[in-house]
Amino acid sequence: MRVLIGQGSCGIASGAKKTAAAFKKHAAEKDLDLDIRPTGCIGICYLEPIVDVIDDSGTRTRYVKVTPEDAAAIIDSHIIGGKPVRSLEIPKEGKAFLSKQKRIGLKNCGIIDPEDINDYIAAGGYQALKKALFDMTPDDICVEIEQSNLRGRGGGGFPTGKKWLQVKRQTEPVKYVVCNGDEGDPGAFMDRSIMEGDPHRMLEGMIIAGIATGAHEAYIYVRAEYPLAVHRLETAIAQAEKSGFIGKNILDSGFDFSIRINLGAGAFVCGEGSALTASIEGNRGMPRVKPPRTVEQGLFDKPTVLNNVETFSHVSEIIMHGAAEYKKIGPEKSPGTKAFALTGNVNNTGLIEVPMGTTLREVVFNIGGGVKGDKKFKAVQIGGPSGGCLTEKHLDLHLDFDSLAAVGAMIGSGGLVVMDEDTCMVGIARFFMNFTQHESCGKCVPCREGTHVMLEILDDIVGGRGTPDQIDTLLELADTISQTALCGLGKTAASPIVSTINEFRDEYMAHVVEKRCPAKSCSGLRRIEIIPEKCKGCSKCQRVCPVGAISGKIKEPFVIDQSKCIKCRVCIDACSFFKAIREE
Repeated sequence: MRVLIGQGSCGIASGAKKTAAAFKKHAAEKDLDLDIRPTGCIGICYLEPIVDVIDDSGTRTRYVKVTPEDAAAIIDSHIIGGKPVRSLEIPKEGKAFLSKQKRIGLKNCGIIDPEDINDYIAAGGYQALKKALFDMTPDDICVEIEQSNLRGRGGGGFPTGKKWLQVKRQTEPVKYVVCNGDEGDPGAFMDRSIMEGDPHRMLEGMIIAGIATGAHEAYIYVRAEYPLAVHRLETAIAQAEKSGFIGKNILDSGFDFSIRINLGAGAFVCGEGSALTASIEGNRGMPRVKPPRTVEQGLFDKPTVLNNVETFSHVSEIIMHGAAEYKKIGPEKSPGTKAFALTGNVNNTGLIEVPMGTTLREVVFNIGGGVKGDKKFKAVQIGGPSGGCLTEKHLDLHLDFDSLAAVGAMIGSGGLVVMDEDTCMVGIARFFMNFTQHESCGKCVPCREGTHVMLEILDDIVGGRGTPDQIDTLLELADTISQTALCGLGKTAASPIVSTINEFRDEYMAHVVEKRCPAKSCSGLRRIEIIPEKCKGCSKCQRVCPVGAISGKIKEPFVIDQSKCIKCRVCIDACSFFKAIREE
């Protein structure tokens, strides 16, 4: 009997290591020969820690929110007694969350032990590599990937096969394969989960890319803030080398291929291709003017295949089953699946993978279980700081590259942040602009200065100092930056602002004209007032006010000087009995 305990970053953060230790301890006390293994992110992050018990017939029983105290009950009742602990089994909504997905990149995550290559091989791993080495030519591989219409899952959606063919056709004998694992969007953790849960699948795709293009060296650029992913990648590379899948004369084929890991410092701009390669070279991660493109002069000025983790994780599926089979999933121009990190004000948060073209409604309400607290759905921020805002009118929009581009949005790396009726969209725009401005590399003036000015304007608006003309100024700046910034990150920096103004201009107007935040979340626009008919004149609020903003006479209603009030809410807490102070 086997026990798999979800130990991706989300599971560990929820206490999975303690749960695993408890299983091992109780199994030892009962003298049980129990195969207890870690696995990657299963996806239903809101139900972590997750434990799967797999009996000798292969039947899998999934338990959720398993504490160390629950370990003994599962071992005694289920593993020894043969009776599953029903109270701990995955609920219906959890089963629905998983059953409505289609997995390719995340196919083995939560199913295999990511630190054991034998588990990956048993699941069909490295069969595609063997096929690519012995049954296909480099041209065959490139054509198969091209015909599959696989598009880069890192945000741009560039055709992968076209990129590979461009590198293959370069006459330069030295070429490189680079995997972009620098996942910097707030709320995105798709690539991290693949690296933690199924690293060999990504490595296999990289090796096949090397065979197809004639590259013999590869780099994985992964942020140092992903220590678990780095550890599992190092383990996977060492095991693959020992098994003959990486190194000299792979599987006696005559093909050599090496893979190295390069740790990034967490700069958002290093998600851009030329900045990423500059960082690997030991230079400051800053984008350069193009052309030449990375396929012509990339890493060390050599032709380079640059794809992200998720893109490489789809390669073995295409090679094994063919482009025609792959194109049966999703729309013709954007086939396959896409992983999304579903977060925010949604009931079922976690990592999902669905066919391209799945509607936003299906993701939020059927898989995500709807908005928390039965509140009204307001919007989804898709694509992180480079993406846009989708609203109720977009709920039946198909999530694929072309459909999103048509409404001014983009998939990006795959972050989906759900927002409810209480969310301030101006505040959301400010949050993303603050992130982008701080992450700007500063090389080009439009991005460096333009984002700074836009952030200052947004600070004015949320602080109650905004004016109506500043809204048009924001749009003018957004257009200028998008037209003149050096790299793709700068060109899309203002996307959240443009989309929120287009969809929620009334909220901006409320901020600048009425000096009111409809969501009551902008502290600069809050008003704390004393209700005269409820105030008993006890002076308690006056005594606790740290800035002396409250005045009055005993046994008469007190008043708050709004010019002094810092909205700290201490007075509201002090008046909890009479409830004579409210926040507007």
